[in-house]
Amino acid sequence: MRISRSTCLLGITALLVGCVTPSSRELPPLSDWEVRQQVLGDISSWGFAGRIAVSDGNDGFNGNLHWEQRREYFDARLSGPLGAGSVRISGDTDTIKVTDSDGMVTELADAERALQRVYGWDIPLASLRYWALGIPDPATPSETRFAADNSLSGLQQSGWQVSIDQYRESAGQIMPRRITAVSDATRVRLVVDRWTFH
Repeated sequence: MRISRSTCLLGITALLVGCVTPSSRELPPLSDWEVRQQVLGDISSWGFAGRIAVSDGNDGFNGNLHWEQRREYFDARLSGPLGAGSVRISGDTDTIKVTDSDGMVTELADAERALQRVYGWDIPLASLRYWALGIPDPATPSETRFAADNSLSGLQQSGWQVSIDQYRESAGQIMPRRITAVSDATRVRLVVDRWTFH
């Protein structure tokens, strides 16, 4: 029986794709608050897909958000309905790049101030990666509060009031589903639809 060249190529391609497609793993038990902070803070490769809404009282935007974290490097993609007005923000602790929907790339030295100046967004990028996981940013002091079931209900950090009013099971553990961060001028609301841990 002869196998056509195209069939062989399709088979090889499917095999390669299957090898490189990332799959989510289960999280270890998060038995108490100290263990939860340590385990989630130490995970170096993870991501989530969801929705974000930002408002400064006069203006704002909402759209889809896809976030991938690889150690210190992050890749956040924001898009409006049907992909309209997409923006990609990526980088690490040293360099942040913003790619707009026209493909124009801007390198930012101070990402949060530059984003506020150019787009009007006041989003705490450095801390958002930790708040999304439901833990404080370890780089700055924080005050935490807990619900009756000992889950984190909110925290105060760097001039932001963060509340987590909904959790859901993901990767074998309870993870934040709905997070709201409010500062004097800005309100950021994040809804996580899917978690992925590598």
